[in-house]
Amino acid sequence: MSRHKQQMNGPKRGLAFIGVAALLFALVGVGWAHFDHRLPSNATLLHSGSEVTVGLDSQAPQSLDIRTVRGKELDQALIGNVYETLVGRDQNNKLVPSIAKSWDVSKDGLNYTFTLNSDMRFANGDALDSTDVVYSLQQILNKNYAGAEDLTGLKSVKNPDVSTVQIALSAPNPRLLRALSSRAGIIYDSTSSVNYTRQSGGSGPFTVHSFNPGNSIVLSRNPLYWKQQSATSQITLRYFDSVETLNKAMQSGEIQLAVLRPTDSPKSFEDNKKYTVSKGLTTSKVTLALNSSADALFSDEHTRWAVRYILDNTAITRDQPNAATVLNGPISPLEPGYDDLSALYPHNLSEGENDINYYKRQYVGDNTFLVPQEYESLGQEVVKQFAPTNFHLVMQVVDDNTLNQRIANGDYSMAIVTMQGPDDLGAFANGRFGYQNSQAQQDYRNALASPNDIDYQRNLRAYAKTVSADAGSAWFYTESSMVVADTNVTGYPKNMTDEFLPLRDVRTK
Repeated sequence: MSRHKQQMNGPKRGLAFIGVAALLFALVGVGWAHFDHRLPSNATLLHSGSEVTVGLDSQAPQSLDIRTVRGKELDQALIGNVYETLVGRDQNNKLVPSIAKSWDVSKDGLNYTFTLNSDMRFANGDALDSTDVVYSLQQILNKNYAGAEDLTGLKSVKNPDVSTVQIALSAPNPRLLRALSSRAGIIYDSTSSVNYTRQSGGSGPFTVHSFNPGNSIVLSRNPLYWKQQSATSQITLRYFDSVETLNKAMQSGEIQLAVLRPTDSPKSFEDNKKYTVSKGLTTSKVTLALNSSADALFSDEHTRWAVRYILDNTAITRDQPNAATVLNGPISPLEPGYDDLSALYPHNLSEGENDINYYKRQYVGDNTFLVPQEYESLGQEVVKQFAPTNFHLVMQVVDDNTLNQRIANGDYSMAIVTMQGPDDLGAFANGRFGYQNSQAQQDYRNALASPNDIDYQRNLRAYAKTVSADAGSAWFYTESSMVVADTNVTGYPKNMTDEFLPLRDVRTK
C-alpha cells in the first residue's frame, strides 16, 4: 500500500511543483512588467537576428553630443532613432504625436498644453514623464544647447501633473510646435548621468551600441522601447567621403542601404538591377540669387522680371539628376505655406528679351555668376539659357566659403545658392541679397506674429506670392532625397533623408 502511494504521489508532487513554478513565474512577470515601467507590453523581438548596414555620403560625426554639436549629421543619425522629441513629424513633414500624444493652443497663441503618453521609459528603464520634459526645456535654454534659438518668447514651463506640460509665451511663436519636433524638443533623462559624447540617453527604438568617431555608429534595438519595437536588432551607420566610394561599398555587399546627399547623382546606381533607387523630396531649394542692392543691376524690377522669363526651370529640373520638383517661390512643397506659383512667370524667352532689351547693352554689361563646385553642370546650363540674350554671364566656380563671403560683400550679380530652414525663409524680408520690398516685409512680420498654424501658413503664402511676383529671386528646383537599397531591404524612409532618417521599420526580407 505504501509503495503504491509513493508511486501515485510522485506524479502528483511533480504536477504540484510545476503549478507552483508557473504561478511564481507569472507573478514575477507581472511584477517586472510594472516595476518602474521597465518592460513595455509590446516588447516582442521582431526579426531578432537581423542586421542592416547603412552607408551615408555624409561627414562622419566626431562626437555624439547632440546637445552641443551643430550640423545635420547628428539629427539624421539620432533623432527618431535614439532620441525622441516632444512633438514628432512624419515623412511628409507634418506634425504628429510623439512624447506628447496631443496638444492644445490658446486662441491668442500664448499658452500651449501638452498631454503626454503614459508608461513611457528611457532605454535605461527610467520612467519618462513631465518632469523630464520640463528639465529638458530648461537645460536647452539655460545652457544654450542646439535648438535654444528656436524657443523664442518662452516665458515659463510647468508640469501640474506627470502627464501634462504647460508652456507660456510672452509673444506668439507659430513655429514652436515645429521647433519641438527637432533639437529644441529632444527629451533627456533628468535623473541619468550620461557621457553624451560617446553614449546615448534617449527613449527611442535604438540605443548606441558603439561609436567609432569619424567612421561609424552602431545602433542596437532598445528592448524597453515603449512603442513598437524596431524590426532589426542592429543597424550600423557607416560614413563615406563620396558617392563613388558609397557605390563600391554597395557593390561589394558591405552595405545594404545607401543614403545619398541631395547634390549627388544617382546615375551610377540606376543601371544595377540589384538595387532599388528611391527619389523623395527634401526641403532644400536650389535658388538663383539676384544681387538687388541699390547700386546693382537687379535693383531694377524689370531686370529681375527678365531673368524670371528667360530661365526655363522646367527644362533644368528635367535634366538635373538630383532635381525633384520645379520651384517658383521661396517655399518648397514639404514646408508650411507652400503654394503653386508656376503661373506667375512661365518661361517666355521673347518676353524676357523685351524686358532686358529696354536697356542698352552697356548698362546690362558683364554679370558675375557665382556657382558652387557641386552645381557646376547646373551653372553651365544657366549660361546656355541666357546666351541668346543681352545678359552676358561670367561664370565663376567657387567653394562654399568664398561663395558666402562674396554674397555678404555684394561681390556678384547672380549666384546659385541652396536655401533650407526657417532662417533662409526670411532672406527676402531681411535684405540678405539686397532685396527690399515693404509688402514682403509686412507679410513676413504677419506670419511670425500669427497665433496659430492656420494664420501662419496663410501669411506665409501671401509672403511667398509677394516675393515671387516681384521676382525677388529666381528658383530652380527642390532637391531629391535619394536612397538606394538592396532589393531585399524594406521599411526605409524616402523623404528628407538628408536631415531625418527614422530606421525603426528597416528590415531584410
